[in-house]
Amino acid sequence: MNGQPRKVDRIITPQAVTEGAGVKLKRSIATRTLDYVDPFLLFDHFASDNPADYLAGFPMHPHRGIETVTYMLAGAVRHRDSIGNSGTIEGGDVQWMTAGGGILHEEMPEPRNGKMAGFQLWVNLPARLKMMAPRYQEIRADEIPVAARDDGTAIRVIAGRSHGVHGPVTEIAAEPTYLDVTLPPNTSFHQPVEMGHTALAYVFEGSAGFGVAPQDDGSPARHPALIIFEDGDHVAVRTTESAARFLFISGAPLYESIARYGPFVMNTREEILQALKDLQDGTFVR
Repeated sequence: MNGQPRKVDRIITPQAVTEGAGVKLKRSIATRTLDYVDPFLLFDHFASDNPADYLAGFPMHPHRGIETVTYMLAGAVRHRDSIGNSGTIEGGDVQWMTAGGGILHEEMPEPRNGKMAGFQLWVNLPARLKMMAPRYQEIRADEIPVAARDDGTAIRVIAGRSHGVHGPVTEIAAEPTYLDVTLPPNTSFHQPVEMGHTALAYVFEGSAGFGVAPQDDGSPARHPALIIFEDGDHVAVRTTESAARFLFISGAPLYESIARYGPFVMNTREEILQALKDLQDGTFVR
């Protein structure tokens, strides 16, 4: 592919954290090492065969000013919220929740065949949409299209477009691309990216060279690792003797000020104080 390939800016090793009522996670964004990558505010990877690592879950808690994206690989998460939604997402499913002006919700993991694995991404909302009405896009595994290549590469397209396939998640302010890519050994992958958009990859199985240019093999990354790319019009990845599986995520940065307090992300400190007051007064959910 001609054009301007994106080089690797840096590779982040996830940090072990405990969240909710005692859920063990690997966190790559929202740490002392990496606060956020506009418009992405948090990225967590959860994977365990030990129920003690996750069964305590995330009891009812608030969000305002962001979108949360949960992508399940294995197991299930039972959820309910303050506006009457409830259900269960399982392996291969995606829930894209726009918290907007305020929602209280609960996420309780349930193993399937002893397995639990998946990811959560937080995406910032622009100032003009931070107080919008909450909404969900819940996509079942069989509704997510796969771009399958003759060389064995498989690309689940959750949002955006890849290899002529369009993802089912739409009408998101960040104009995201969200792909789950399985790449066999000795195989290359290229993904166009809008110039100026933030682009990152998270390798969670195997290893590959990222930011490949015609004259080299790219920056090697072995799971688990978050790769952040410089600007350019496409990303290239190449495997050698090992296969790899990774998420590719991109989106339009907002270039807006951020005021952050736990599950609230607004533009000013005053807006954070208002969120806390609304929560205390019982007016948080509108």
